[in-house]
Amino acid sequence: MKEFVISEVKAETAILVGLITPQQNEAKTNEYLDELEFLADTAGAVTVKRFTQKVQGPSQVTYVGKGKLQEIAQYIRDEEEMEREIGMVIFDDELSAKQIRNIEAELKVKILDRTSLILDIFAMRAQTSNAKTQVELAQYRYMLPRLQRLWTHLERQGGGSGSGGGKGSVGLRGPGETQLEMDRRIILSRMSLLKERLAEIDKQKTTQRKNRGRLIRVALVGYTNVGKSTIMNLLSKSDVFAENKLFATLDTTVRKVVVENLPFLLADTVGFIRKLPTDLVDSFKSTLDEVREADLLVHVVDISHPDFEDQIKVVDKTLADLGCAEKPQMIIFNKIDAYTWEEKEEDDLTPKTKRNITLEELQQTWMAKTPNCLFISAREKTNIQEMRDTLYTTVRQLHVQKYPYNDFLYEIDPQ
Repeated sequence: MKEFVISEVKAETAILVGLITPQQNEAKTNEYLDELEFLADTAGAVTVKRFTQKVQGPSQVTYVGKGKLQEIAQYIRDEEEMEREIGMVIFDDELSAKQIRNIEAELKVKILDRTSLILDIFAMRAQTSNAKTQVELAQYRYMLPRLQRLWTHLERQGGGSGSGGGKGSVGLRGPGETQLEMDRRIILSRMSLLKERLAEIDKQKTTQRKNRGRLIRVALVGYTNVGKSTIMNLLSKSDVFAENKLFATLDTTVRKVVVENLPFLLADTVGFIRKLPTDLVDSFKSTLDEVREADLLVHVVDISHPDFEDQIKVVDKTLADLGCAEKPQMIIFNKIDAYTWEEKEEDDLTPKTKRNITLEELQQTWMAKTPNCLFISAREKTNIQEMRDTLYTTVRQLHVQKYPYNDFLYEIDPQ
């Protein structure tokens, strides 16, 4: 059976496909496709075309309608005639094995869905043994219910000659089913081994967390690509990898940080995203335990993103799913240097103008009414001292509550 191999990513051309439904209007679909294009770019693909269709819901057979699928197929053929090969078609939802099989039969190119694309990026980003094990387990969990489509070539062997054709079909199906069951057993065995490895890693990490001493744990959480790693570098004076790509951070990084004379532990965690595959959440349990065991969550938001309010909801929902909704939180609105304000004109015919908004103006908005919030620019180092001061005050209060008899507090404040 073919194993997963992380290979060098080559630039391929991609088509994106999304649906406009009563639950998801055109504007929302375009926002999701923007994010899907960013995911494709992170994976090394270049998006050349988008297709959307307005329907009541996805087709259980081909996701999009038959006519739309034929339209996509015709576009691919036209591009091939122009010697512009389409490498893949990416769908903005998770596809079933049946849908993938039917779409591949019509389009005859590589088909990916949102989940498989995210898994591919995670495989590319995984650096440590822990992350690689977690990604591999998630990949197998994704592959297991889709094994059937690997054996569709056997369908073309169906039917026997003469009487007993049915028996001939059964006879021909047998080897395929045997191989399918063999692959399933191999995958289940491999998954069992990976789970044992992760359980061992989990024990080691639990021991490490216990040995960290009586320090408050702070976890940076937020949507992917909001600037958590940049903030981590600012506070810990370390060199955590950060770039303008989705899931730049995959492994949780923990650093000891000292603000004034108060030490605490700061963890940079993997970013969340819409429609985050359940398999990934399950596989990354040991990584997300840093969030579960944190005393304080620092929710970082990219205020310059046009859909940042929805991103906040996605993160809040994910935290609730992890059982962390009641933990103490700070919210940091980052990238204020890139945030623009749309000026309203009295004349509707006059085009609206955009301008950068000042920190003072931001502090008068509805966002400033959010409890324990700050506005910063990690890149421009704007308002970083206020962030340090607020962290100091919050962490100190938590420390006094959690470790009221810790000796080092007397060094902080003899009173």
